[in-house]
Amino acid sequence: MKTILITEDSPTTRSMLASTIESLEGYQIIEAASGFEALRLLPRERVDLIITDINMPDINGLELISFVKNNPNYSLIPLFIISTESGEKDLERGLSLGADEYLVKPFKPEQLLELIRRYLG
Repeated sequence: MKTILITEDSPTTRSMLASTIESLEGYQIIEAASGFEALRLLPRERVDLIITDINMPDINGLELISFVKNNPNYSLIPLFIISTESGEKDLERGLSLGADEYLVKPFKPEQLLELIRRYLG
């Protein structure tokens, strides 16, 4: 069983992401409503993939990515950004901090599922 951490402050979007991923066999979901909550969960859970929004209260997605990718315990975990921010600057910043993929909302659920299969088999 692979574990995916969804970090998203919108309960509706979090629920949509979770239900999309649950259509795949062999995955369990952990949800965090903020970057701060995600950082509290990481030491307690074995996470195989992190999905994060950018715009969140307290610790935003870019700060979360920076922490994860600069920490040897988590740096190899694949990380996807899913955001309404579609500007080239946002995309470049997210990828330069170490995000592996960047999906712009709204996106097709099949896109997300394909990326998960590609990174987690």
